[in-house]
Amino acid sequence: MQSLVIRRPDDWHLHVRDGAALTHTVAATAAVFARAIIMPNLKVPITTVIQAAAYKERILQACDSSMSFEPLMTLYLTDNTSVSEIYIAKASGLIHGCKLYPAGATTNSDSGVTSISHITKVLAAMAEVGLPLLVHGEVTDKHVDIFDREKTFIDLILNPLLEKIPSLRVVLEHITTRDAVNFVLSGSENLAATITPQHLLFNRNDMLAGGIRPHLYCLPILKRQIHQQALREVVASGHPRFFLGTDSAPHAKLTKESDCGCAGCYSAPVALPLYATIFEELNALDKLEAFASINGANWYGVPINEECVELTRRNFAVPTNLPFLDDAIVPLMAGCTLPWRLNDAHFIE
Repeated sequence: MQSLVIRRPDDWHLHVRDGAALTHTVAATAAVFARAIIMPNLKVPITTVIQAAAYKERILQACDSSMSFEPLMTLYLTDNTSVSEIYIAKASGLIHGCKLYPAGATTNSDSGVTSISHITKVLAAMAEVGLPLLVHGEVTDKHVDIFDREKTFIDLILNPLLEKIPSLRVVLEHITTRDAVNFVLSGSENLAATITPQHLLFNRNDMLAGGIRPHLYCLPILKRQIHQQALREVVASGHPRFFLGTDSAPHAKLTKESDCGCAGCYSAPVALPLYATIFEELNALDKLEAFASINGANWYGVPINEECVELTRRNFAVPTNLPFLDDAIVPLMAGCTLPWRLNDAHFIE
């Protein structure tokens, strides 16, 4: 196969930051993806519909006028989120989900939920109106090993929550373990998951063996090979409740390559060629379109994109650095050559 045409994809988990960073981050996604679920964990988190509307405008202002791109906005849940804000969010048509960050779990999560018991009424209201809960599925208890935090979250928090509120629609985001795969497979149609390119490409040996590679450090952290293999098997199966979410998370090079480096992989500029490379390795290129362009739209209940994109089999040298604010940013797979690249005129009516 020398070329591959698929429906224009969507990214169901994306960080673009705010302010001047938007001029560097938004275009990389908008050039390929039609829509993206925008994460609300800014330094001042997006907790209200009014804040989300203003943030959406800032994102759109960073887009070239020729780009057709729709940011799908979310709210950041806190211990103080009100039931009335959920009703406002649903009525607005602007909000596509609410994000659960356990306090301290990842970047800018200090304002997150300290106990699921604090938002029980909020979650019940979300179930009532059909607003999805988007979950960073990790516990933050210091006695729990970092490699066990996802499984522990599923066992102790998410499973009991869904037994209590079975109608709640949930996306378990950026899953990393065989346990999460099996949990979604055994769940109802209300339960789905996103999978990143880094968790399909790498395991913890890639990050730690022979030297620490800070640009592979992300949260949830890379796991054992058996977990990586479970993720690869489920995307190759074509299961409809697993879909593309890059979790592309931009951090300046200096903040990644420091004595306390930030968590996150920046994949937006290379995401689709990366996924194509992975699916080809799995002999599953025929499943890429559903994973990238159909499953997420169907689960969220939005139209499948009419436009198409074309990938061609031509070597694509991933840049070692890209401009970012006053520094640079290192993309995922920097310096490597991928076998697939987007056609220069990649949108097809």
